[in-house]
Amino acid sequence: MNFEDEKDYIMRVIKEMVRMLFALLFGKKQFSFEQELSNGYEVSGQPLDKLLAMADNGEINEAENILLENIDYNSQSELAAAALFYQYLSEKDEAFLLENNYSREEIWDGLTCLLQKTGYGDVAEVVKADQG
Repeated sequence: MNFEDEKDYIMRVIKEMVRMLFALLFGKKQFSFEQELSNGYEVSGQPLDKLLAMADNGEINEAENILLENIDYNSQSELAAAALFYQYLSEKDEAFLLENNYSREEIWDGLTCLLQKTGYGDVAEVVKADQG
């Protein structure tokens, strides 16, 4: 597997994990990333769009720290917001991520850790097995 194939694989798995999570949390059979972004989610007391703007400005690690600082792992909407954050990052190109001291592996690790802490750790394993 070359680098481009690996990047595409990770992006595909992350998207599928987020889609499956939304199905489990909200019973949504249809998932639109763009529509969910417009739902006004908040996480750790911050609007998701503020955290995404920070990421766009290269403050990815800082945005992730804020996201994880006070997240309520029992809140479906906060879990959804965090998952959307990681999917949003997965859409960034490799050069942008590297320039801002982040990687696709960190996106994968962040999302799988989030799922494990909320009791949905099996989602990552199922999706990874299905995509592999």
